[in-house]
Amino acid sequence: MKKLEDTLTACRGRLLGLAYRMLGSHADAEDIVQDAYLRVSAREQSGIRDPEAFLFTTVTRLCLDQLKSARARREVYVGPWLPEPVIDSEILSPERATELSDDLSFALLLTLEKLSAAERAAFILHDVFDTSFKQIAETLGKSEAACRQLAARARRAVKTERPNEAAAPELHRTLLTKFAEAVATGDTSRLRALLAADVVSYSDGGGRRVAALNPVVGAEKVARFFVGLFRKHKARGRQSRFHLATLNGLPGFVTYTDGELDHTLSVDLKGERISRIYLVRNPEKLGAVGSLYGT
Repeated sequence: MKKLEDTLTACRGRLLGLAYRMLGSHADAEDIVQDAYLRVSAREQSGIRDPEAFLFTTVTRLCLDQLKSARARREVYVGPWLPEPVIDSEILSPERATELSDDLSFALLLTLEKLSAAERAAFILHDVFDTSFKQIAETLGKSEAACRQLAARARRAVKTERPNEAAAPELHRTLLTKFAEAVATGDTSRLRALLAADVVSYSDGGGRRVAALNPVVGAEKVARFFVGLFRKHKARGRQSRFHLATLNGLPGFVTYTDGELDHTLSVDLKGERISRIYLVRNPEKLGAVGSLYGT
């Protein structure tokens, strides 16, 4: 049992990273890792030759089981579904911070959502965690050749969605600051100039908070949407504060309204303009952010 506990402690951050990438939920990832430990600890330890491989296999299979019910829930989800944002912070342990910031962009996670569960698992295990195809085959109950094909299909899908070259964090922060200033001053023209012509804004309220039920498309509509939203807040006497933070490995905002955590906002860039905006308001998805900010 001591060996298993030591192994879990040593690779907990990697297991959380695996489960989060599979499920898009920090809370569910925590539950999965805990469940895996309980299941493994209940087994006869002498039969486990490689505790780390066994834990990775157990976590992957638990995630695959959960994805079956998660897909059904997302079919009836109110409005766009977005992953639960996570913050990279010094509060996290060095190992955990490294794992969570590897590539957790919303763009990648949403691409993974379009894959089959097996494709997602094969890609994440091999390309992110350097797991051998032999172990992946044992985990998924498929041949090594089939697992190679699964990972290859996933890799092609990811490459079509990923930008060729990630924008520098400094450019992200600069555009976010200008975005916030334009919204706060109600300057639609200035805001529109920051946006790509085909920009898309996704708002996830999950039916718990007011949010756009459909993606908002185009620079003009997106600019008017955010300026109008802020004006309504001001008209009601509400006060908002924007905190720059690292969300899913990229600069973003954690926003408080009247002292309460209201939403996170992160963006993707195309060239030097904002091409995607991700606004998460569903309070069920803000737990990891709130815990770090003391809410």
